[in-house]
Amino acid sequence: MTASRQQGKRNGASPMLIAFGKAVRRYRTATGLSQERLANKLGVTTQYVSLVELGRTRCRFEFATAADETLGADGQIQELWKDLVMDAAYPTWFDWPTVEAEAVELTEYSLTVVPGLLQTPAYANAILHGDKEAVDARLKRQEILRRDQPPALTVLLDEAVLYRETGNKEIMREQLEYLISMAGPNLTIQIVPNRGEHAGNSGAFVVATLQDRSEVAYVESGYRGLTLSEPDALATIAKPSANFAAWHCRWQRVST
Repeated sequence: MTASRQQGKRNGASPMLIAFGKAVRRYRTATGLSQERLANKLGVTTQYVSLVELGRTRCRFEFATAADETLGADGQIQELWKDLVMDAAYPTWFDWPTVEAEAVELTEYSLTVVPGLLQTPAYANAILHGDKEAVDARLKRQEILRRDQPPALTVLLDEAVLYRETGNKEIMREQLEYLISMAGPNLTIQIVPNRGEHAGNSGAFVVATLQDRSEVAYVESGYRGLTLSEPDALATIAKPSANFAAWHCRWQRVST
């Protein structure tokens, strides 16, 4: 990463989250605990502790309380959370793949194409117009589904996606067969009827639930993706997925 890009990331980060993270690091190092040992005591991953200490994620109060007790901070970490984290926004450079990799649950609604986590190489290549670097990056994200403990993934797929030819008929056939083969204990795929009146037509989204049960949403737009964590935003995004439970979701064979 270039120096200018690193500087841009530092400038875009939330100063309040950075300050909180530095405080947690001071308490941790004072006790002689490594990030790994603290993570084990708190029941989270080492990467999550690192993200908190770097100011790259806004942890829940429950995490602050547990860290306070484990590090013997006598309530100071809890108070710092109230002062610095409770109303802090995520940094503007917050990286969605980092959130995705840390999630224990993912719920995704896709209106137009098969989600990147479930795309075959040929389908991704067609979507990305042969950009090998972009295809490789997308396929690398799929490694989270092959972990010993993959996230629980629920995909709500608009019915129109099954009929929207991408690449050619052979690519589509392979893609649909792959979707069928992937469904299992950790992956639920529901087909949402192609209707105009349901709430999901407002746009595609992904909601990630992290180990501390905090939630982060990713919403795509024509300009750029948006990472959101505000309670009101999450509640609005969650409405369509809740409403889908009342719809008859089904697999349907596509003529190819």
